[in-house]
Amino acid sequence: MFDFVASPLRRLGHISINAVWRLGFICRFLVAILLNSGQSLLRLRLTIREIYFAGVMSLIIVSVSGLFVGMVLGLQGYTTLAKFGSSDALGAMVALALLRELGPVLAALLFASRAGSAMTAEIGLMKTTEQLDAMSVMAVNPIARVIAPRFWAGVISMPILAALFNMLGIIGGYLVGVVMIGLDSGTFWSQMQANVDWHNDVVNGVIKSLFFGIAITLIAVFEGYDATPTAAGVSAATTRTVVTSALVILALDFILTAFMF
Repeated sequence: MFDFVASPLRRLGHISINAVWRLGFICRFLVAILLNSGQSLLRLRLTIREIYFAGVMSLIIVSVSGLFVGMVLGLQGYTTLAKFGSSDALGAMVALALLRELGPVLAALLFASRAGSAMTAEIGLMKTTEQLDAMSVMAVNPIARVIAPRFWAGVISMPILAALFNMLGIIGGYLVGVVMIGLDSGTFWSQMQANVDWHNDVVNGVIKSLFFGIAITLIAVFEGYDATPTAAGVSAATTRTVVTSALVILALDFILTAFMF
């Protein structure tokens, strides 16, 4: 009877201790990245190459998703506002939904799925093939040469991708509301201009996307660096990156929204 009760408690204790250990290690890992960022900032070629890998290669999925999300918001917003007898505020409704919540959150989820998982797999493969150990033997700091450029590339790319998502989402809402349904174009844009606040809506959305970029990229590079050097270990690390990033994005979104709005 005692062993039946103690075994789940031991597992729970092991999980808790491991979670605390990983949290402390990732904090130390972030400090190491910041301390070794000089090389990635001085040698911009490294960072620009990773911006292309993380940001430019994510343009298609972010752009297409933003356009269709905006079109869906246009349809849903029109049917909702029509129940109240007025659809003049459709432009403002689409813009506010994108700038405050959907743009940063959905762009971050897409970024984590595409770029974050790729970063983890790439770093994990470098660890599996002992490339990181070879750098250390040659007196090359792998954090400064491999990790830091990818970290800053993700931090820079995420707000730009979120802005692109918002822009195409608004265009999608315009296509549905004005082109398909036939609402007045001037009313669509004037209501958006009158109801969207620069600080509360636009700037706060950029701040959210910046925090999401930091969290996603840190998780991605940490999981790759900490991955077990086997095929199964890299696969598990890639899965953890996507799942953990999604949970952290939603948790951060709640916390930031509570402080901002």
